[in-house]
Amino acid sequence: MSKEKLYLYDTTLRDGQQTQGVQFSTKEKIQIAEMLDQLGVDYIEGGWPGANPTDSAFFDEAPKTSARMTAFGMTKRAGRSAENDDVLAQVMQANTGSVCLVGKSSAFHVSDALGITKAENTANIAASMSHIVGEGREALFDAEHFFDGYKADPDYALETLHAAIEAGARWVVLCDTNGGTLPAEVSEITKAVIASGISGEQVGIHTHDDTANAVACSLAAVDAGARQLQGTLNGLGERCGNANLTTLIPILLLKEPYKSQFETGVTLDALKTLTQISRTLDDILNRVPQRQAPFVGNSAFAHKAGLHASAILKDPTTYEHVAPDLVGNERIIPMSNQAGQSNLRKRLSDAGLSVEKGDPALGYLLDEIKSREALGYSYDTAQASFELLARRALGQMPDFFEVKRYKVTVERRKNKYDKMISLSEAVVVVKVDGEKKLSVSESMDETGSDRGPVNALSKALAKDLGQYQEMIDDMRLVDFKVRITQGGTEAVTRVIIDSADSKGNRWSTVGASPNIVDASFEALLDAIQWKLIRDTKEK
Repeated sequence: MSKEKLYLYDTTLRDGQQTQGVQFSTKEKIQIAEMLDQLGVDYIEGGWPGANPTDSAFFDEAPKTSARMTAFGMTKRAGRSAENDDVLAQVMQANTGSVCLVGKSSAFHVSDALGITKAENTANIAASMSHIVGEGREALFDAEHFFDGYKADPDYALETLHAAIEAGARWVVLCDTNGGTLPAEVSEITKAVIASGISGEQVGIHTHDDTANAVACSLAAVDAGARQLQGTLNGLGERCGNANLTTLIPILLLKEPYKSQFETGVTLDALKTLTQISRTLDDILNRVPQRQAPFVGNSAFAHKAGLHASAILKDPTTYEHVAPDLVGNERIIPMSNQAGQSNLRKRLSDAGLSVEKGDPALGYLLDEIKSREALGYSYDTAQASFELLARRALGQMPDFFEVKRYKVTVERRKNKYDKMISLSEAVVVVKVDGEKKLSVSESMDETGSDRGPVNALSKALAKDLGQYQEMIDDMRLVDFKVRITQGGTEAVTRVIIDSADSKGNRWSTVGASPNIVDASFEALLDAIQWKLIRDTKEK
């Protein structure tokens, strides 16, 4: 039985850029477009030419892709021809093979937002689609507010779609612009569109996540016959975001009935890069990845309870709906004071540390973990620190270097502009290969801004580690979390640091102390030592 083709349309570079706090540079847009193309999406919507300098520059420098590069714009304005609409002209000048134009499909928006008649709006849609096709381009019509428009005036909403199709549009895309339509409604209305005479092979779906139903609504449209899915990586988008392609794609490839019924441009091999792509996007945006994200989150395959971990050791399908490696993720057995020996042995095995069942070292290590957590540590998320703790307990910790001492000073003073500024300076002395090395760094960055004492300490610690320096040069601190675990004068500060490297590795370390600088230094030290262990093993 042959499979039907489902087309994946990514709008991360356009609709995703509507996310509050997100603004891609041209270089970043090129990097993301290349990732999307390697993943295997069918369409990459690059932006709105003429709307801003970055989007215009992107189309001037856009990479050659197997995916159809698509320029976005709006249908021509009333009172002028498509050929003489300067806004539409800028979209056409991007010279993309596909052009997607948004237009109103809601009678309410036509009268109240545009201030024109329904007939004028329909004519604008038809003329715009005809103009794109006449220029030898593939035309897509984004029917804005389609579902709300259909519920209020179904005849007119359908009229806009038929006008686009009759003018030569390859796709009409049903947009749930306000994000309030629920899956059952999406299914019913999509079926009505197809029953009106428009083939499902020409129907797309574009949903927003304002009710946390964007993925479900997209699947409902597919079930009803739509054959193009629009969305963004990591669910970026205006307000609550768009349909999340990092969730939709693995569902389509791994879950029934979709995996048997449909094919997409994404192969199973490409699917294994999905987690890395998701986290690379977060790195570009300087955002912390969502731990609970389906398929790609750090906690997506984490099993904390001892009962779960014991079953996982026997058969992973007991608590996992898919294998983590299918999407490039990994199974995690977190260590915490709820853990049993099953968790412990599994986590040790994942770290390459083999300990036989019943070994007395297991009981000692488990007690050590629980006593340290009582002091403020947490190994639930700090997997790298757990591995180091285990290595020390088992006598398997390499001796890379020794920290002899460190000092951090914080100075508050007026600069030459008579403005009060802060400046931190850190001194770290380490012993590597029998030689003492002293490193000094300050907290001022290249822009002249103070980055604080922990930043100064981090730079000093990683400044000169002799033969190991090359291994840590690609390390970077990507997140820093502080938690006060006790109140009053007995307060203990817990610091969790997330680090990453150029290979796509990401790891967490923990430190705990009444002194935030001490806690931070402990976590920083663990981060470097874990990195050295990993790189040494690879060599």
